[in-house]
Amino acid sequence: MRIKSFFANTIEEAIRQARRELGPEAMLVNSKQTGGEARHLGAYEVVVCGDAPERGREGPDHSRDRAGMAGSAPPVDKLSQDVSALKQQMEKLALTLARSGSGMASIAFDAERSRAFTMLTDAELDTELAYDVVSRINSPVTNSQVINSPFSGELLRAELAKLVSLDPHLGCPEAPFRVVALVGPPGAGKTSVLVKLAVQYGLAARKTVQVLTTDTYRIAAADELRSYAAILGIGFQVVETPAALALALEECRHKDLVLIDTPGLSRNELEIAEDLARVLAAHAGIDIHLVLPASMRTADLKRVAGQYGMFRPSRLLFTRLDETETLGPVLSLSIRMNKPISFFSSGQRIPEDLRPASVDELLGGILGRDTQPESRYGVVAA
Repeated sequence: MRIKSFFANTIEEAIRQARRELGPEAMLVNSKQTGGEARHLGAYEVVVCGDAPERGREGPDHSRDRAGMAGSAPPVDKLSQDVSALKQQMEKLALTLARSGSGMASIAFDAERSRAFTMLTDAELDTELAYDVVSRINSPVTNSQVINSPFSGELLRAELAKLVSLDPHLGCPEAPFRVVALVGPPGAGKTSVLVKLAVQYGLAARKTVQVLTTDTYRIAAADELRSYAAILGIGFQVVETPAALALALEECRHKDLVLIDTPGLSRNELEIAEDLARVLAAHAGIDIHLVLPASMRTADLKRVAGQYGMFRPSRLLFTRLDETETLGPVLSLSIRMNKPISFFSSGQRIPEDLRPASVDELLGGILGRDTQPESRYGVVAA
């Protein structure tokens, strides 16, 4: 098996070079526009894998073998980028080899499909998910019409919209009163989100609100919430043990909305939260939202979501949308966990910077705002 880059002024020409040299079974790994240093080789670089040809069969072309490029070492400041790019290419290659040859070939040698596939993976959508999305779409145009075609815009957005699961509500419908708990890692913004929820879904709706905090680990954490509660004129109570939380919930049954703040614990401190998780899980009427920063790296999102699985969250709530350029990891995590997204938060303004999650905002953060349609797609409820 051999990985090689082919350069040409069009993706189609680069693919034809690959098929001539590596054979018709060669598979696409990645495609992108070339940078300044390699611009003279062609406008596009297409990375393809295939069986090594027999010696002497290679003809002259404008391709460049990865191994051949190793002779000139890259600059030190580009080393980490090159390693990251190689890792992504190998992940895509592993997926390619796992798929059926005919299935992946339909994407590899369709310039429009490969362009859409690259768009999704560049947005940090899971590679396997990107393959499934692209493979379900029938290309409506020829390869010469790929630029600004409906395939990479409206049809791709519509296919992604089918996978989106949103549920921007608070509380469990079967519960006698609404109880919402926010769990998540340190610095995720749980306290800020709690105050925003109290204003939007409590005070603005003329509901009675009670805030319970179990965060006795951070210095002055309770004092911050106590100050907010005093300003807003809502109830506040510090709960120091999981057993005390159960009693406090019984005392708050007359309230319209109860919001529970929990401590943000590092991976080495999560054993402390096991008792709290058991108490929350014992009350079927508690709506648990896992609060995560949208700016967190994909690998960290997976790890943290797994660590907080002990709380059995029913929804995902994402903060810091103003600090990230793509929402691909957000959608990928929602699909992987089979959990709907409830709210988006960006910024510190209270309560303006909290809003129900929407399909348009989520997909706009993956495909770009310029592909956003005028009509809104429906939401798939959990």
